[in-house]
Amino acid sequence: MDMTLLIVDDHTSFRSAARKVLEHHGYEVVGEAPDGETALEAVRELRPDIVLLDVQLPGIDGFEVAARLTAAGDPPAIVMTSSRDGADFGSMIERSGARGFIPKADLSGPAIDALME
Repeated sequence: MDMTLLIVDDHTSFRSAARKVLEHHGYEVVGEAPDGETALEAVRELRPDIVLLDVQLPGIDGFEVAARLTAAGDPPAIVMTSSRDGADFGSMIERSGARGFIPKADLSGPAIDALME
């Protein structure tokens, strides 16, 4: 697989758990970011293939981060996530330019694989 991934979430415990789950499924986690501003810098520096992006972040929210990344040339694939249900966000996920949405409780390597196909 050899897909690189950046995890963006303001909860350290979720970033740690997501890292373990995704590395177990063959993803190379190249970095973590606790907020939107740091995420934008990390994407520029690390050039991940995929960004796992929490919807609700301090400062710039996940939707704005996704919009900024997709407006730039050659953006990474963006997978939105939240502890809330995707239906709570309506069409905002689709308009963000993200590949899709995975609830945090359902996060797995196969779930991300399905969005990358």
